[in-house]
Amino acid sequence: MTPIRTAMVLAAGLGTRMRPLTDRLPKPLVKVNGRALIDHVLDRLVDAGVETAVVNLHYHADLLERHLAGRSHPRIVLSDERGELLETGGGIRKALPLLGNEPFFSINSDTIWIEGIRANLAHLAAGFDPRTMDARLLLAATSASIGYDGNGDFVMDGWGRLNLRPERTVSPFVYAGAAVLSPRLFNGAPEGAFSLVRLFARAAQDGRLFGQRMEGLWMHVGTPEAIKDAETTILRSKD
Repeated sequence: MTPIRTAMVLAAGLGTRMRPLTDRLPKPLVKVNGRALIDHVLDRLVDAGVETAVVNLHYHADLLERHLAGRSHPRIVLSDERGELLETGGGIRKALPLLGNEPFFSINSDTIWIEGIRANLAHLAAGFDPRTMDARLLLAATSASIGYDGNGDFVMDGWGRLNLRPERTVSPFVYAGAAVLSPRLFNGAPEGAFSLVRLFARAAQDGRLFGQRMEGLWMHVGTPEAIKDAETTILRSKD
C-alpha cells in the first residue's frame, strides 16, 4: 500500500469529563507536560509521514482554530461543525471529501502514549491491507493502561481480527483512539450524528475489522486528575 499522508483528527467533542478546565477551552487545548493534547497528536502524525491533517471543530471552535493557525506542519484543513456536533462517525463522514479516496489515519485529539521500540502509527499503517480490511485499530492493554478503569472494547483472534466486547465481560483490549480507515468503511453510512463504533460493529460482522496491539504505554487523560498521572508517567519514561 502507498504511504498514508492524510489524517482525520477528531477535535469537536465537548470534553465534559474534563471540566472545569473545559469550561473555558476545548479539551484538545488542555496541556499535558507543557503541550496541548492536540499538539502531541499532530507531532505523532508528522513523525508518521502525514502531510495533511483534517481537524473538525465545534466546541470553543474559535480558540482551537487560532491555535492551529500557529502550526506549519502538518498542513491543517478545518472541517467546521459549529452548526451541529456530528460525533465521531458523522464527523468523519462529513469530512470525507477533504480526506480523499485512499486510506487515512483517524485519531482522537486527546489520545497520548509513550512509544515502544517501533513507532505505533507507522506500524499500524504498514499492516493495513485494503483488500481485506476496512479498519485497523490501535489497541492498548485494558489492564495496563494509565488512567483507564473500564472493561475494554475488543477481543482479537490470532489473525488480528476483532470483535466487540460481549456484554458483562472484560476484554483484554481497549481502543487507543487511533486507526487506519478505508473510505469503504463509510459506504452506506447515515447522514447526521452517529458514533464510529456503529461502523466498527458492521466491519466486525463482515470480518473486516482488525487490530494491532500498541507497543509502549497508553494514557487515558479523561479528567483533570488524570493529567498528573500522565505527566508523572512521561517523566519516569525519560529517566
